[in-house]
Amino acid sequence: MGSSSANDLTVGIMALVAQQEREAISRRTRESLAAAKARGVKLGNPNGAAALRRAGKGGTALQQAVRRNADAFAEDLLDVIIAIRAEGHTPLRAMAEQLNIRGIRARRGGRWHVSTVRNLLIRIERLEQTT
Repeated sequence: MGSSSANDLTVGIMALVAQQEREAISRRTRESLAAAKARGVKLGNPNGAAALRRAGKGGTALQQAVRRNADAFAEDLLDVIIAIRAEGHTPLRAMAEQLNIRGIRARRGGRWHVSTVRNLLIRIERLEQTT
């Protein structure tokens, strides 16, 4: 057994210990939040989005930045969508499957679903109408 295999073993054990600790922290956090809620503690941010909107601070700049990023993402995928449609994959489910097969991640890094493809197509259509 060489030194690299000993290192691999050590790293593997450390990864397992870290995973165990993450799970324990998660469990303790859930239990603590449940206990606090049972005591009547109001959980969450009292200055959340609804409070900010009521105060007239709706995060307009942030919303605009998110919209610009989503528009740019849709524009980047336009050629891929055109190619997928040209191959005959026109139902939303088929398009989602093709995007996943091609290894293209949805905007937030996840897999494509009917709803995410529909939202993408709506955004692309809206962008085409404004240009």
